[in-house]
Amino acid sequence: MRQIIFDTETTGMNFNGRDKSEGHRIIEIGCVELIDRRPTERYFHRFLNPEQAIDPDAIRVHGITNERVAKEPTFAAVLPELLEYLDGADELIAHNMPFDQSFFNREFDLAGVGYKLEDRFRLLDTLELARKKISGISRFSLDSLCKYYGIDNSSRTLHGALLDSQLLAEVYLKLTTEQSGFDFAAPAPAPAPEPQKIEAVEEPVITAPPAASSPADWQALEVPADEAVAHQAIMAKLRK
Repeated sequence: MRQIIFDTETTGMNFNGRDKSEGHRIIEIGCVELIDRRPTERYFHRFLNPEQAIDPDAIRVHGITNERVAKEPTFAAVLPELLEYLDGADELIAHNMPFDQSFFNREFDLAGVGYKLEDRFRLLDTLELARKKISGISRFSLDSLCKYYGIDNSSRTLHGALLDSQLLAEVYLKLTTEQSGFDFAAPAPAPAPEPQKIEAVEEPVITAPPAASSPADWQALEVPADEAVAHQAIMAKLRK
């Protein structure tokens, strides 16, 4: 199974409507790959020129400035490479998937892509999954989940798409291998088998095997000359 865990950083977010991506663009994409739940070294990471200014509040979150991305390619320019990387994935995983999903769909629309992320891929939101599986904590941010599972996130002083994806991969693997905590009743012992009635059977009559044939009785097979030569050559190699 091939899973891609990804994260985005953006120019900001819209607080006045359901679509958080309205009026904003992606400036960084980070993806890591899991094959049969094992991380590989194949990742995707790009900074992007959003062709618009980054909100100061957003810069305080991720530290990515307008100058940093001024000479980076646009989303449309890296889209073919991104789609090639995502192609064949069984599942895409993100923390607070609706946020990243809305930004991807907005970028797809601006680039003229004729479908949405959810049209091509199965999506999993680890934020929603954590809220269902974990009790006793009030916050389910990536930092909070790293603390809950004892994952070292000391290098995460600012948000970063690739680092956050790597941390989320660790969280996801912990989150999906936790035992449920339910106590299952021991299975009832199997009933003792009923005694079986043994019926007498006639002993088989054993007859002596036929006498083995002697070499004199064997029929000689004629081997074609070319096969004989090939056989002799093989045997000669084996004897060396």
